[in-house]
Amino acid sequence: MSGKTSRHFVTLLGSLRRGSLNGIVARTLPQLAPAGIEISMLGSIGDLPLYDPDLQERGFPAPVLAMAERIAAADGLIIVTPEYNYSVPGGLKNALDWLSRISPQPLARKPVAIQTVSPGAIGGARAQYHLRQSLVFMDAIVLNKPEVMIGQAAEKFDTARLELTDQRTQDFLARQIQALADLAHVVGKPSAV
Repeated sequence: MSGKTSRHFVTLLGSLRRGSLNGIVARTLPQLAPAGIEISMLGSIGDLPLYDPDLQERGFPAPVLAMAERIAAADGLIIVTPEYNYSVPGGLKNALDWLSRISPQPLARKPVAIQTVSPGAIGGARAQYHLRQSLVFMDAIVLNKPEVMIGQAAEKFDTARLELTDQRTQDFLARQIQALADLAHVVGKPSAV
């Protein structure tokens, strides 16, 4: 990616907890972004009502439309989420259910990176696999590597100061952001077919 090209990514956080380790990562990403990449947070998944087709018939709620518009306008999406019960949190799944009903589909052909944080050893891997299934339905282009699954999280954060302190993890996150920017560059090129 050339230094003159700028990219804007938005972050969707799958946690509502104030002290969430995933929230710390999501809020840290703008500081880790390489030159020419801007990252901003989307609205909270807690602002979205439970998906209800009857509610949709009366019109999409304003927070859903605002989220969809920001995703559509961005060069890519970063989803940062914990793993709940071997899967994605209900609030995140609810946000995706709402977004999947928007036309035109804001995630169609949109580069997406996934990041999970967990106190366990495998760092939220099962949530990532379930999330990928939903993103396939939405026709997103999910970045395959590097995969960011931050395990053994207690050793990598200062929870009192709400900071990610592990330099190797910070460097790895920066590499994934760059890989997403590279993917966005390729996706943004006109097709040769």
